[in-house]
Order: sequence, then C-alpha cells, then structure tokens
Amino acid sequence: MVGWSLLADSVPLYPLYALMFADAGLSAPQLSALFVVWSIAGVVGEVPAGILADRWSRRGCLSAAGIGQATGYAIWVMWPSFGGFAMGFALWGLSGALVSGALEALLYDGLAACGAEGAFTRSYGRVSAAALVGQLPAAAAASVLFPLGGFRLVGWASIACCLTAALAAMRLPLAERVVSVGEPEPALRAGWRAIRADVLLRLCVVVLAAVTGLDAVEEYFPLVVHAFGVPTAGVPAVALAIPIAGAAGAWWAGRVTNPGVAALLVASTGLFAAGVLLGRPVAVGALAAAYALYRGSVVVLQAKLQHRLTASARATVTSLAALTAEVPVLAVYAAWAAGGMTAFCLLMLGVTLAVWRLERRHPAQLGRPNG
Repeated sequence: MVGWSLLADSVPLYPLYALMFADAGLSAPQLSALFVVWSIAGVVGEVPAGILADRWSRRGCLSAAGIGQATGYAIWVMWPSFGGFAMGFALWGLSGALVSGALEALLYDGLAACGAEGAFTRSYGRVSAAALVGQLPAAAAASVLFPLGGFRLVGWASIACCLTAALAAMRLPLAERVVSVGEPEPALRAGWRAIRADVLLRLCVVVLAAVTGLDAVEEYFPLVVHAFGVPTAGVPAVALAIPIAGAAGAWWAGRVTNPGVAALLVASTGLFAAGVLLGRPVAVGALAAAYALYRGSVVVLQAKLQHRLTASARATVTSLAALTAEVPVLAVYAAWAAGGMTAFCLLMLGVTLAVWRLERRHPAQLGRPNG
C-alpha cells in the first residue's frame, strides 16, 4: 500500500495546476470559486463514499478514485476554461472522498485479518509519509515535462499516473472484508449507532476532525515561504522541505510507542509561532519541524480512531470524521483571511489547548496509542 500511496500522489500537475489556471486567463475570484467547487464536491461525496466502501469494496473505491481523477484532468486538458476546470475539480473532490475512509479501513482490516492490527499506527505512518514524499517525483516530473510539452504534456502524464494508480489499487495484497451488495442504509445506521453509543468514539472523531482540519494551512505554505524573503523562483524548492518533513514526522509517529498527542501539538504550535516571529528564510526550518510534529499527531489520532471501530462501518465512520473536519478547514480559511499565519497560530493554539484538556480527562484514549 505504500507503493500505491506514493504513486497516487506523484501527479505532475500538482505543483503546476494553479499556473495552468492563470495561463488560461482565470481571475483570482474564479480561482477561489474553483476551490469552493472542489470542497463542496468532497463534502457531498464523503459519507456516500464511506458507505460504498463498507457495502461494496474498499479496493474498488481506491481504483474508482484514480479513474475519476484521471477523467477530471482529461477535461482540464481538452477544455481549459472555467467550466472545464470546475468539472475537473468536482471529479477530483469526489475522488478524494472515495479514498477517505476506504484507505484506512482497507489497511486496518487487512492487518486485522492477519492478527496484526496492533501494527496499524506504524503502517499508516508509512502510507502517510509516502503520500507526502510523492511530491518529490511530482515536482521533478513537472520540471522535465513542462519545457517539452507545456501544460498539455504534464496533464496527459498526470492522467497516466492516476490510471496506473487505479490499476495498482486493484492489486493491493491486503485482505478486505467482502460484503454482499444491498441497500446502503445499514452501514450508515451502524456508523451513527456506534458513534451515539460510544462516548470515547465520539471523542476520537471530534479530536481527529479538529486536528486534521488544520492541515488546510498547507495551501498557504508557498505564500509564507515567499513572505519570509525567499525569491519567487526559489519558492517551489524551498517550500518542498515542509511536506518532506511532514513525511518524516508521519513515519516517526508510526514507530514511536508513546507520542502524546497534546505534546506533539504543543511543540508544533510553538514552532509555527517561532517561524512567524522570525520571519526570515531560515524560519522555513521551524515550519518544517512544526509540520513534522503536526503530521505525527494526525497519524496517532487516526490509529486511535481505527482501534475503536468495527469492520462493518469502519469506512463510514472514518468518512464522517473527514466530513466533520470541513468545519476547522473553513476556520483555517477564515483565520488566514483575518490575519494570515498569525491568526492561524492562534487558531491552532485553541485546538491544542482543547486537545490537552481532553487528554488529561481521557489519558488512555488520547495519551497513549493502542499499539
């Protein structure tokens, strides 16, 4: 699954699509509108995709996500206009919803089938790290392909990458639970029933959603790096250090036996604030370290949630948590609009304090991972 994750995120269009939109003549309001379409599509598809994964096939959902994403990029290449970009973003958002929930459920149940569910934290850390490391080959491919054939060549290469990932998803060696096809309501009812009946499960869902939503700040890292004094031409290479550090943090969290969530978030918040206060190119190192600790906390929290779920509604509940995370995502956007990175640090501090208080009340659920 690590190989699939690396392949699925090695899409050459990732570092260039914003420039592609600008080249097509889109205005700043139109670009913001496209991001809204992307977000809405993900929200609308999140829970149905989780139900589909529980009732049909987790591997099938991952494969369908690759096909849907490839189709969206094909529309971009053949119809480079606002309407075409909006259709592509809608398909990309739905594809992301298909992956959310299905990925974690497939990995956990595959390990459980072998009696190795205790290894989920380490395995999920590796998968998360691979997704972030995928930005390296994506950037390298984009830098080679664009001079040769412009956005069209980069787009077709991205389509090929997504289709290859779709094929790879169907060949994942992990076992998955097969459920007979039927009405999707039982999976949704099972998910809601599990959340209503288990206070600690609700706690895991809420905390994971609150922390995961903070990752929306990643969209602004290039702007922050440029504001620190890095020249425009050097921003892509310098900013790449941040997700690579995040990959290291995810890998590390999967191998350490007792990383407290609150402690990770406290240190991450402090490093983010230190970088903002320093405001120089060297501060990118502080941001990278902060992001590494943050991604580590996400891995630990995701593991805690999966350990409390049953196989029958695992993908559904995970998708519900991802849907809940859209609230802090919007809060990050609002904070950035109000005060940039400083406002984000204040928002993250609030989330960190809330998690710290909850960890003190429920140390067994938030203070120590389950394997």
